[in-house]
Amino acid sequence: MPQVGLFIPCYVDQLYPQVGLATVDLLEHFGCEVVFPEQQTCCGQPMANTGCVQDARPLAERFLQIFEPYQYVVAPSGSCVAMVRRHYEEYFHNDPRYLALRDKTFELSEFFVDVLKVQRIEGAFPHQVGMHQSCHGLRELRLASDSEMVVPPFNKTRQLLEGLEGIRFSELSRADECCGFGGTFAVAEEAVSCMMGNDRVHDHQQAGTEVLTANDMSCLMHLEGLIHRQKIPMKVLHVAEILVAAIRAQPVASKSSQELPELTTPPKR
Repeated sequence: MPQVGLFIPCYVDQLYPQVGLATVDLLEHFGCEVVFPEQQTCCGQPMANTGCVQDARPLAERFLQIFEPYQYVVAPSGSCVAMVRRHYEEYFHNDPRYLALRDKTFELSEFFVDVLKVQRIEGAFPHQVGMHQSCHGLRELRLASDSEMVVPPFNKTRQLLEGLEGIRFSELSRADECCGFGGTFAVAEEAVSCMMGNDRVHDHQQAGTEVLTANDMSCLMHLEGLIHRQKIPMKVLHVAEILVAAIRAQPVASKSSQELPELTTPPKR
């Protein structure tokens, strides 16, 4: 039985705890022993992305100390995993302890496809799903192919979703464009961030998306805010939430987004 040390990002812990619970359900469904170290804190990504690189060092050191004992480390976030795998090198360089941690830390979809070798997930989700490709997962973890590289197309998250009965996928005009969140960028450059986010939302509207999903709840939080304020009838769910709903085979009688499984409770705005 694979042992997983579960890392939950700050915004999931504070605003979307059901995404963390869905992640546990999925890992246990596929036979993993899941351990949640209660002493865990932020991975340090917000500080590092803002340029306060040294302020993130103590958090990186704490992350290494907490998660070093586990066989695998899994998080429902491409950006947090990218921080550990790609940016902790600045603090640890070739420290063997860090190299071991780097090689056993995975984003959730990546863990299912590359480690557990999940070929198909049985379940039903009869809705049109639009996938947002979060930048860190796409370009740093290579969870999918992107438009900048001439390679055979692949998408590890879509691979997991494709086996679900009744699911349909939106075809977007710009499938791998940034949503504009970027952590503190959304605060410092609010107007630009919102314009970028609205471009993504409108692309999904034109494609007929009923359910907008991604690997990162941070991107979805940004897009959900824009959707909510404009009263657009589009549901926002993390990939883990869709997979859990599909496995549980919750019946949905209509294509209306209002009748989708009520899995996500938006934060108060």
